[in-house]
Amino acid sequence: MQQTDQHAGNVVLIRGAALWILMALLLAWCMVALNFGVTPLESIFAGKFTRLLQAHIDFLLMSVLLLGYYGAKVAFPWHVRWAMVIGAFANSSLFLLQSIFPALDPTMADKAPSVGIWSQVFLIYLFASLITTSYGFGKGAVLIFKSTFKSWLLRSTQL
Repeated sequence: MQQTDQHAGNVVLIRGAALWILMALLLAWCMVALNFGVTPLESIFAGKFTRLLQAHIDFLLMSVLLLGYYGAKVAFPWHVRWAMVIGAFANSSLFLLQSIFPALDPTMADKAPSVGIWSQVFLIYLFASLITTSYGFGKGAVLIFKSTFKSWLLRSTQL
């Protein structure tokens, strides 16, 4: 891709997608190791196995979203691109944190030791993640939607 290409700035989307796919692969191998009873990983992922699986799936889904937005070939402002990439990681990492720290998981909180102020920090991180992800992908969707009317208008005036 040449730098003069109007979509060259969107390269951050494909780079982010590649990184989050690698993260999903790493988590897949962690789940395989947990299934075989690898002791060090059992102590790291003390929470529910399902939260680790959710993190794995969410990294894959966010990667697909990033690839789809990249493939739309619509030029996004830098803040939209970065909100998508950072939000994709932050959103997926919420499940990962819950699998490492079971007290952060509302379904496990009564069975795990309290983490004090960290549960409040986690809530702030959760809401920041939701806002960032929603802004990035929402604004991106609006820009893609608007771009379809521009091309439609151009075609209709050429007829």
